[in-house]
Amino acid sequence: MKETDLRELMKSEAISALDLHFGLLMERLAGCACPELARISALVSATTREGHIYLDLSDLPFPVPGPGAVLKELWNTGVVGQPGDFKPLVADGRGRVYLYRYWQYEQSLAVWIDGLTREKPEVPKMSSLSGRLARLFPGRGKEQVDWQLIAAFVTMMKKFVVISGGPGTGKTTTAAKILALLMEEAWPAVLRIGLASPTGKGAARLQSAMNLSKGSLGCSDQIRDALPADASTIHRLLGPMEASPYFRHNAENRLALDVLLVDEASMVDLALMSKLVQALPPECRLILLGDKDQLASVEAGAVLGDICNTGRDHAYSKTFCRSIEKATGYVLEPGEKRVPPIADCIAHLRKSYRFGSESSIAELSAAVNRGDWLTGRELLREKSCGDITWRDLPPPKLLGKNLRESVLEGFRSVFRSLDADKVTENLERFRILCALREGPYGAVGVNLLIEEILRSEGVIRGAGKWYPGRPVLVARNDYELRLFNGDAGVALPASDEDGDLKVFFPTTSGVREIHPLRLPENETCYAMTVHKSQGSEYERVLLILPDRDSPVLTRELVYTAVTRAKRSVEIWGREDVFRAALERCTVRKSGLREALWEKSKQ
Repeated sequence: MKETDLRELMKSEAISALDLHFGLLMERLAGCACPELARISALVSATTREGHIYLDLSDLPFPVPGPGAVLKELWNTGVVGQPGDFKPLVADGRGRVYLYRYWQYEQSLAVWIDGLTREKPEVPKMSSLSGRLARLFPGRGKEQVDWQLIAAFVTMMKKFVVISGGPGTGKTTTAAKILALLMEEAWPAVLRIGLASPTGKGAARLQSAMNLSKGSLGCSDQIRDALPADASTIHRLLGPMEASPYFRHNAENRLALDVLLVDEASMVDLALMSKLVQALPPECRLILLGDKDQLASVEAGAVLGDICNTGRDHAYSKTFCRSIEKATGYVLEPGEKRVPPIADCIAHLRKSYRFGSESSIAELSAAVNRGDWLTGRELLREKSCGDITWRDLPPPKLLGKNLRESVLEGFRSVFRSLDADKVTENLERFRILCALREGPYGAVGVNLLIEEILRSEGVIRGAGKWYPGRPVLVARNDYELRLFNGDAGVALPASDEDGDLKVFFPTTSGVREIHPLRLPENETCYAMTVHKSQGSEYERVLLILPDRDSPVLTRELVYTAVTRAKRSVEIWGREDVFRAALERCTVRKSGLREALWEKSKQ
């Protein structure tokens, strides 16, 4: 294989230098010249970095004789195997080429989920369950379905459950009631329950929300006291091994849990989810909470979306609908004749308790979610005096001038007190979100503009990179420090005698202080990409769209940005770019959806 052919792919930006060297390595391992192996290997590497799980041979950026002929050629190289072979690359008969480890992640997760959806755990007596549901979900009416109650019923009947819902639909409150139900069912035995989230910030929020929900539970003090009080990150739960992608807890050393609840599941990538389920004991019940319509994980895969069959409506099987009616009184319309088992394991919360029926944020997020750019545009143009606002994007040279008022209003309060709790609280009130990381409207450039504005007003004191009040976002995992990509902290004078600047990271048990020089790769985060904002909530959000279309602009990205706001959201952009974003859906190539929703029917 001529390296010049790979460099042509680099010039077209189809692959990076890293992908090029991977392609050349595969050709060297094959020990022979193969006209397609190096290029396809490089593209498999590039495709995985872009979030896909496999490369489709029918969608190559260069002509080939045909997927069938190419497959035979690849299998003959000795480095590309068929499903089940232990080779660097795996190609199935449908022309999908995987990195071996991603094929293994996908297969093991699909087998684990499918097996659990078909398993029939010991179910409680309907009469007893109905009474306990009524106690924990009081005031339910027969006119309108209480989907939180349905979610609780699903969890009592299944060992694998997904509870999906938008912001303010009460996912955590529902989960607390579910855990009380499960604990009551097992009593006097005490269930070993784990609470986890992908990020430290998410774990702290989950722990706080669960503890707050305990007080309103309609259960005994014994049950309430037995419920878990602590949450952790998924990485911390599994026990990372230094300088290794592996964890202490795995299929040979499983977690000691009876129930695991994972919040913000949309942020969990394929590799981490696969490793997590392999570490669970066979009797463990897994409950995933998340919003299926949010952006997929930063790393490869769209696990929650694949599990929920995002983009398609689904209904419960006829048998399951009868069970729901018997326990709750609600009559639901069953699905098609052959409903896959996974359909009976998903509960979708539909009612938002954060936004009322008149909320413009709720209206806008719904329009964005269905790709209705006309309604979205009308809402933004007509209701710009309320909780949503549209503003035409200024040219790059005037961006700083136009941001000045919003920046001073939103961030000046951060520097009024250097108390860690107050600074963190003030930072939660306002955040600027960017669709892109680079470019004149990207997070990197916008952060520089914000610091320039704050320094010119004397708000930031100090000329260096590190100063009191600087918000910090971790950009790379550090297993030794137990810091992970997406963890957020703030630089403040240390609590010890010398008063050196430290970075304070919120945890489930308070804060951790780490010296800036010890931190892994990090960045300032007055402004952050929408991807990095997942799992966070702010009082006010300002979303900056770029001045031209980009493949990363999708309705999921805009929906995720809009739903980070609790009180108001402002969008700066161009109408044609906004339209292009809402008309584009996130598509990640993966075989997980097919394995759970199509093959499981057979």
